[in-house]
Amino acid sequence: MVPSMDTRIAWPDHVQRIISGDLVTVFAYPTRAGGAIAIPVSPNGQADREAGRIGMTTSLAFPSKLRQLLRDPRAAMAFHTREHGFATNPGFVLAQGEAIVNLTPDPQRLAAFYPEMERFLGPTPTGRFWDWLLKEYLEQRIFIDIPLRRILAWEDDLATGTPALYGEALPEAPAAQEPPAKGTAPRIAVPKLYEQMHKLPHRLLAFLGADGFPVIVPVRVAGHDERGLLLDASTGRLPEGGRRASMAAHAFGPHASSLVNRSGTGWLEVSGETAIWSPHTSSGFTVPPVKVVQNLANGMMAKQRMRKNRKTGVIDDLHALQDAGSGV
Repeated sequence: MVPSMDTRIAWPDHVQRIISGDLVTVFAYPTRAGGAIAIPVSPNGQADREAGRIGMTTSLAFPSKLRQLLRDPRAAMAFHTREHGFATNPGFVLAQGEAIVNLTPDPQRLAAFYPEMERFLGPTPTGRFWDWLLKEYLEQRIFIDIPLRRILAWEDDLATGTPALYGEALPEAPAAQEPPAKGTAPRIAVPKLYEQMHKLPHRLLAFLGADGFPVIVPVRVAGHDERGLLLDASTGRLPEGGRRASMAAHAFGPHASSLVNRSGTGWLEVSGETAIWSPHTSSGFTVPPVKVVQNLANGMMAKQRMRKNRKTGVIDDLHALQDAGSGV
């Protein structure tokens, strides 16, 4: 699927303040199985209203989302937090568009981006050791630009009521999906995942809309039983029937320190105001509230994974996917 080049839309000042000011957002992209993966990210203010696009950076050391976006560029980002960022007005904003991925790092664009990154994430340590440690993490970063097709903006953080729409009209609600061959029942311990997720301040569910773009919805975890996590579906944002869906629950401190992320894939079943998410996979991490530890971990992981990616041909495979998508 080739991204459309004519996707420029306009949005008002209060929406711009949110999408250019949130420190942490949730990004979602499609899976080959017909679901959507949701992950917390820090876009660092990349919202070019004149060009009609938002964006983020990512490291070539962590290629899973790049591989999927090169196959299917439809993506979404939810702006749902005001903590520790620069936006203060309330609201929940969902932006959808087709991602443009250029796998070649742009040194000039990165150099211009670093001051904005430090405004959100704090100063980057420098010196002989840090320059060596963070080389792959900082220099092997690429930009993901997302010319927007649609923005939905709610006045409250729970996305209740009717949103303001900027861009393309919404499609009808997505049809129910066929259940997976292995069944829909939970495949991991539900009580443990409930304890990990329900106490985190931000919980969002992602699934595919009728047009194939990911939809991201804030949810409240009301409890759990043998079927999975019980979600409050009273806002009407969850479509009827069953479908693949992922959940991301997270917390963070200033400069995106003190990170706690817990995510998983699973099956969502909705009937009226009853919604049950049955988890099939789960992953996550906790970063202590010490920025130097976070920088050490980022640098070491990027070094190790870049080395592995080059050795196993992952980088070459990504370029082959990009060439195939562009018709080269």
